[in-house]
Amino acid sequence: MEIKRIAVIGAGAMGHGIAQVAAMAGFDVTMRDISEEFLAGGMKNIRWSIGKLIEKGRISPAEADKTLKRIRTVVPLKEAVENADFVIEAVPEILKLKQQVFKEIDSYAPAHAILASNTSVLSITEIAAATNRPQKVIGMHFFNPALLMRLVEVIMGQKTSSDTCNVTMDL
Repeated sequence: MEIKRIAVIGAGAMGHGIAQVAAMAGFDVTMRDISEEFLAGGMKNIRWSIGKLIEKGRISPAEADKTLKRIRTVVPLKEAVENADFVIEAVPEILKLKQQVFKEIDSYAPAHAILASNTSVLSITEIAAATNRPQKVIGMHFFNPALLMRLVEVIMGQKTSSDTCNVTMDL
């Protein structure tokens, strides 16, 4: 499976960093949050981070511009995930909230899409139970700050398929 479009659900502490890392890697990214205010804050943090990378000579202004152009922000969840190949959820660590978000994502995302949670403590099996595709649900825990911490923990649920795990590891 080829991943081209990534949706990041949440523009807060982790979500904006995950969106930036994905965009810098060349993916088209849709970052979604519940309000324009949160999205603006996430983009402000991304611009600040990219500015620091330019200052340190790690990327050129042209690369920075390309990265920013790859990130689109939206509030409607359906719009964020309806064309995604891979969805990474980064909402607060509340099981019921994550289950509700995954249930909604499942109803809007294409059948081929893999759904990942950035959780560090909650059960992937319990999160996946809120969907009709538990075989395509996986944990993808980024460490903070996502841009600097190159470690990503991948966690399978009881029903996560080996294909889902392999695609996630490749990503």
